[in-house]
Amino acid sequence: MANNDDTTNWNHKNKGRGNNHAAKHAPNLPFYPAFCFKASPTHFAWVKMGATDVHRLKRRTEYGEPDLFFYQNHPIRFVSLVGIIVARTDVPRRTILTLDDSTGATVDVVVLKSDTTTSVPAAATAESKTKDDADADAPPKEMHLTPTTQTSIDITPLQPGKLFQIKGTLSTFRSLNQIQLERFFPVPDTKAEMRFVEARLRFLVEVLSVPWALGEEDIEGLRVQADNEGRKIEEEQERHKRRGRKRAEREERERRRAEKLWEQEEAIRDREGMAVREAGLEYMMEIERRRGHGTTA
Repeated sequence: MANNDDTTNWNHKNKGRGNNHAAKHAPNLPFYPAFCFKASPTHFAWVKMGATDVHRLKRRTEYGEPDLFFYQNHPIRFVSLVGIIVARTDVPRRTILTLDDSTGATVDVVVLKSDTTTSVPAAATAESKTKDDADADAPPKEMHLTPTTQTSIDITPLQPGKLFQIKGTLSTFRSLNQIQLERFFPVPDTKAEMRFVEARLRFLVEVLSVPWALGEEDIEGLRVQADNEGRKIEEEQERHKRRGRKRAEREERERRRAEKLWEQEEAIRDREGMAVREAGLEYMMEIERRRGHGTTA
């Protein structure tokens, strides 16, 4: 839950800490508490960016989220770029794609390799060496994973010279920002590329270049929402615990009932078994008596 002094503390903490590239010209940018991010036009969106702007994004350690970056004071987690794959490098556990979008810089797109591989089925006959047979002799296809959901993704189409739209999350390696691939789409032609560039530039001018600003009433309303959501989460967690306790108590009652029923059935089986044994013993004794009478006669 949000505390009433959050905004004041954050404003004092962040005052003059303009470590964002764009913030050098505006050192007094306000950086709002995380509960305000739901009102941001960038935090829950695929932000269209150029590679040069990706490298301008900065992290702020006070938020404690390694995948949270800022352009000015805009919080950004997801980005979308369009460019040509100019290099593809395979290293242990990762494939690194270099994307050039003609903005004056390139950016690395990192894809995590899966531990498993897929192989092509074997050919039907050994005599016919068709193209399928040659494919069967090829090494297994290496699969990759998305970072957020660990979903399998086939990046075979992502080859140098191809134009793609790339969507991903953000990370940093050796002080350089890079993109963790989440999904990709082929760009069919130059017109589609230009439409993306136009939308990217419009968003840069209308949104990213303008510092994000919230009024005190907005912040207070968001704090109240965060408090209410926090209470709802706590109440739901408590309901979940109560349901768990009731389920455990019900299972314990059912276990005891089943155990008691089993004991009763076991006692009945013991009595029935004893009766059968006694009846069998009497029957054997009766046979012996009859045999004894027959010998005497």
